[in-house]
Amino acid sequence: METQFYILLSLSTRQGFADYGQYFFGNDREAAYDLFNQLKGSPDLKDTRLLHIDLMETVGELPVKIKTICCTLEELGYNCKLIAREVFRLKNLEEMI
Repeated sequence: METQFYILLSLSTRQGFADYGQYFFGNDREAAYDLFNQLKGSPDLKDTRLLHIDLMETVGELPVKIKTICCTLEELGYNCKLIAREVFRLKNLEEMI
């Protein structure tokens, strides 16, 4: 089975973190890592930071968290725009090849 990469969005609730969105990159490790490294936020995970973005990889169909950053609502807006633009670009390049 092919390794897949995706970005997982989650937010803090009273019961713990709840996932609310995913962006899939397919099997392009380099694109996933490059994009994640461009995102705004902090790798310093504090209790006061309620929004998390995780770079995930599937290994044998099991999810594995590679990196996590936390961000503000403003940073999340910027990040979602950047992610959507990059996914759009990557998917359109795939169709051209």
